[in-house]
Parts: sequence; structure tokens; C-alpha cells
Amino acid sequence: MNRHTHQACTSFLAGKSAMIDGSTLIARNEDNFVAIWPKHAIVHPANEDRDLAFVSKGNQFATTLPEKAYHYTAVPDTDPSEGYFEESGINEKNVAMSATESAYTNSHVLGIDPLVDDGIAEDAMLTVVLPYIDSAQAGIQRLGQLVTTNGAAETNGVLFSDADEVWYMEIVSGHHWVAQRIPDDAYAVVANQLAIEDIDFDDGHNYLASAGIRQFVQENRLNPDGNRFNSRHIFGTKTIDDAHYNTPRVWYGHKLFTPSAFEDPTSQELPFIQHAEQKISVAAVEEFLGSHYQETPYDPLGTGTETEKHQFRAVGLSRTQNSHILQIRRNVAPALAGVVWQCLGNPAFSPYLPFYAQGDQVGDPYSADNQTYDGQNPYWANKLLNVLSEAHYHQNRKLLAAFQTQMQAAGYQRLQLGDQQTATTAADLGTFNAETAAELAQAIQVQTGKLVQANADLSELTFAMDAGL
Repeated sequence: MNRHTHQACTSFLAGKSAMIDGSTLIARNEDNFVAIWPKHAIVHPANEDRDLAFVSKGNQFATTLPEKAYHYTAVPDTDPSEGYFEESGINEKNVAMSATESAYTNSHVLGIDPLVDDGIAEDAMLTVVLPYIDSAQAGIQRLGQLVTTNGAAETNGVLFSDADEVWYMEIVSGHHWVAQRIPDDAYAVVANQLAIEDIDFDDGHNYLASAGIRQFVQENRLNPDGNRFNSRHIFGTKTIDDAHYNTPRVWYGHKLFTPSAFEDPTSQELPFIQHAEQKISVAAVEEFLGSHYQETPYDPLGTGTETEKHQFRAVGLSRTQNSHILQIRRNVAPALAGVVWQCLGNPAFSPYLPFYAQGDQVGDPYSADNQTYDGQNPYWANKLLNVLSEAHYHQNRKLLAAFQTQMQAAGYQRLQLGDQQTATTAADLGTFNAETAAELAQAIQVQTGKLVQANADLSELTFAMDAGL
């Protein structure tokens, strides 16, 4: 299997007052350039054996790791030969991290502060940051220090949250970065572009940035706006590709959560911070991450013209390998607060299931080696489900919609049942996670069987016998 980088994601962040249950939430679709690139879900125990002299297999990025490491969840590539790409998780301090939202810096900035070949990159980022932080802001400071001292190999956005705050960080050049706290009553959608707008350097509660970034911009005459510091304008891009590949996903997210916005899908000035017209639920975020411009001419599975249907890149893709919603809840005991809503595959068709982040496992099938096809493995079972669901999509829409509704309800039911547990040790929560995984696996097999039957009945290789023959 040829190596392809992970550079095509969609992210969603929401503050605690924007959420229906008062939780903080960060979420992302991890997309690849190929439809099949196996992932698995694992749990790292606290202070596990590891080489403190860390060297990335991807680009030889090197750093020394702290001796103490927290327990954390992760969703790495099954094949680690070119880097772990652990992507998303929650640690034992109930700090969540998702890395990364790939983005692009303009040529003027890169000509002055180019990316560093052996700097920190997506493949190593979660591994060297999440086990060592106790708050969202601590995550930004640790990653920021690595960018400043070692350099960055890529332009990336990184999501952090804890029980109180949600932050979005952007690495904007070889050695500089900015970060903004998502207001408690707001949300943000990001799609492969630098998104953060005006930065107030006097407001340390809501903005963080690398040392010397203002001087860097001023000395090199990089600011097109003069007396304001709009990070997107200074460091970002505005290309035709942005207008068709990136901004429409932001537009559609705003359309779902803020219908009155009436924005243009190709606008290069869609706001980073937006306010929803209703409280946001996990189910609504799931639906956005699986969306493909439904009820618009741009739906690739819809009824628009061929030009319209292929004009914009959708949110949920066949190339989605790991879709996750990382929720830190505030109305339960700390052991139950961190929930990983995990989907392996395209959330347009595959369900999410809730894992307690403080459990010591997520179920053996999720952590198993799955480089080759196995219909019982969660990754491959979801890929099969995706293929069968997209085939004869219109004829099976009621069956597909009913399954998504059923599984959303099942996820909430499992979480409600788990919250009633009196035993909340790592082992107890791990056992509960494994039971959740087993229930979902059975549901996927049942839905797969229904789709096999439905699609077989729709085959073109059939023949109705005429009574006169």
C-alpha cells in the first residue's frame, strides 16, 4: 500500500454555553487521499514504557519526552512505519486534543520563515503533546514551544479542550503560531484553511501567540491591513482551490447551525467565530460531519446538474478514516467526564459510539491489527457498510436514515447507562467500553445484512419472466 499523507480534514469546535448539555466539544474528520487506510483505537496507560529520546519515523523530528506521562486514548495508523498519526484523544486530566487540520501558508511568509523539513508534523504531534498536559492552554504552550525551538514541518490547525475552555491553534509558518479561545457561547467550523482572524495581543484570556510574531510581521512588511492583525490575511491563502475545496464546507456548517447567516459558499471571508441559533447537540455535530450538502444542488448524491454535484468538496467522504467527537462533560464525576464518540469510516453512513476516555480499553477488536480485510474488524466492517450504503443510495434512503437514528439513540442510551455505574475504575470503564463496542458491532452486521438484501433486489442482472414465454 502506497503511503498517502493525511491532509484533507474538517473540524468543528463549540464552547460550553453553545452546547445543549454544557459540555465542551472538539470534533474532526480525519480524511486521507485514499479510501482505505486502516486505523485502530487504543489506550495508552500512564507512564508506559517508551523511548524518551523520541524520533519520528515520518521526518526524523526529534525531541526529549518528559518522564511522567498521563493515560490517554489515541487512534493511530495501523501501519506505523512512517509515523504514528495518533490523531485524536483524551488524557487522564480530561484534556482533549485533535491534530491536525491541514492548512496552507502563503508564499510570501514561507519565503521568509520556511517550514522545517525535520520540524514537528502531524504524525508525531498528539504523541509528544497529549500525554504531558493538564489543560487546553498547557497543550498550546507545549506545542508552541516545540514549534518555536524545533520548527514546524507543516502548516496545521490543532484543536484543544478541557472542561472549561475550547481553543484552536494554528501553526502559521516555520516557527510562528497563533491561538484563539472559542467563546463559550460560540462555535467554529474549519476546513483546510488558516481561519483565525483579528488577534488582540492585550487579551491573554482569549488569544495566545508565539513570541515575536508581531515584530516578525512588522519587520517583513507582511500585514496587508495596516493597523489590525488579521492572522488569516497575513499568513493565509485565497485561491480558487480554497473557494471550491474549503470554504463551502464552512458555509454548509454555518447553514446548518446558523440558517439566518445567508452566506456565499465561495466567500473567502466567512467568519471564524459563529453563533448557533439553537443549542448544539452531539447528534447535530455527527450529522454535520457526515454531511454532503443535502438539500442543495451541490450534493454529490443529489439531483443537481453534474457540474453542480461536483462543484464543491463534501464534508463526509469515502476517504474519511477516523471521525471523532471529543466531549468533556461538566455534570458528571471526573472519571465519566471525558467521552470519545468514535466513528471509523464515513459518518454519512457509519455510526458513532461513546467510549469513556478513562477506561483501560475500548475493546479488543478496536485495537487489533487490521492491515488486511476482516469483516469482523470495526474498521473494515464500517468500510463495507459505507460501500453498501452508497450503492443504491436513493432507493435505500429510508433504511439508511433509520439506522443513523437508531444508532444515535443507542449511543445516548449506552452513555446514560454508563453514567449510572457506581464502579468507575479504569478496569470497570474499560469493560463497559468493550460491551459498547460489541453491541455496535452486532448492529453494523445487522444493517449490512439488510443492505445486502436490498441491493441484491435492485441488481440490473435480473429478469422478469414473461407469462407468454
